[in-house]
Amino acid sequence: MNDERPQRVFRTEKLSKVYRTGDVEVHALRGVDFEARAGEFVVLLGPSGSGKSTFLNIIGGLDRPTSGGAWFQDRDLAHADDGELTRYRRDHVGFVFQFYNLVPSLSARENVRLVTEIARSPMRAEEALDIVGLGDRMDHFPAQLSGGEQQRVAIARAIAKRPEVLLCDEPTGALDSKTGVKVLDALMRVNEAFGATTLVITHNAGIAAIAHRVVRFADGRIVAVEANADRVRPDEITW
Repeated sequence: MNDERPQRVFRTEKLSKVYRTGDVEVHALRGVDFEARAGEFVVLLGPSGSGKSTFLNIIGGLDRPTSGGAWFQDRDLAHADDGELTRYRRDHVGFVFQFYNLVPSLSARENVRLVTEIARSPMRAEEALDIVGLGDRMDHFPAQLSGGEQQRVAIARAIAKRPEVLLCDEPTGALDSKTGVKVLDALMRVNEAFGATTLVITHNAGIAAIAHRVVRFADGRIVAVEANADRVRPDEITW
């Protein structure tokens, strides 16, 4: 029987990560099994220290597991060397973090062009900024933009290389609710327009309502996975 579901993009099996400082061991991940498919919008929920960011860093090629497996499509991330992980991040992954990491001396357009100059088949910086609603702010510098606008520049920078996956770690964590809604709307529109598999870490349980699936972390484990039968738009969520 054929599996007619979208292609599996990520898979992890018994994924574990232990950080050691002297004689102290911190078990950040404890045997995580996970998968995500093309075009999914997944929200990862859980308290600080539950393993969400460690998990995102491993599937994003920023870190390696202590044990277990992690795959992007058929690419073995757990055993890839540094060069392979660099190419994987460059060619396939867009990152959005809580802090925008924009270059202060560059305009919004120029910040996005930093990525388009090294990508395989990028969109124009102007197109990426239009998608996130900043077509009229392209030549403004970060200091001339609000926090929400700076975060949307960071999203434009992430999507400009047309990544298959968009990994977001607390993208609304530093924003008020009205501004956060605009950022979530930009992420949702990118997911719908380009089919980029999107994973969003948040502490805010209200954001879960916009996802296809909600994955709950606690103590380094996935403790629940829920599907939303009826998703809502970002401006409908209870913050």
